[in-house]
Amino acid sequence: MYFTTKTMTLIGLFTALLCIVAPMSIPIPISPVPLSLASLVVCFSAYLLGWKKGMICCLLYFLIGIVGVPVFSGFSAGFSKLAGPTGGYLIGYFFLAFFTGFFAETFPNARGIQLLGIIIGTTFLYCFGTIWLAMVTNTTFLQAAVSAVIPFLPGDICKIVIVILLAPIIKRSVKQAQISA
Repeated sequence: MYFTTKTMTLIGLFTALLCIVAPMSIPIPISPVPLSLASLVVCFSAYLLGWKKGMICCLLYFLIGIVGVPVFSGFSAGFSKLAGPTGGYLIGYFFLAFFTGFFAETFPNARGIQLLGIIIGTTFLYCFGTIWLAMVTNTTFLQAAVSAVIPFLPGDICKIVIVILLAPIIKRSVKQAQISA
């Protein structure tokens, strides 16, 4: 895959945005998973750049955190974060980016189908993260879901609505300004 300077810049900007937003998470007492806007940035990057470039943003973010830069929730970093209770959600970002970007690219004029893609991606994010959380905390899937999915549903519904309403407008504006990837 060949990348222009413009494409690399956009990938870098979305990766930087993810690295800025993700650490600013809010811990909640009923869950080992904090509230974060990282999934919102993942959705926007994949929707606006496409699934491949959105996944590259996730990969760069992931690698930056693994090597020790504190870009994960709570300004944490390192392999221990991946091995911890929220590691599955970090991996789940790749699924979110894939489905969001794939549906946005494949069905550029079908917002309902794009919405389905974001919902599928979010479902994979929840499933992968919850399975991982259950394994790491030695709890059942249901127990993990109660603490790490149910409290996040209202916020994630809001994020999905924001993406499905604003991303097409932003994408159109970026395209008109001729700065798309």
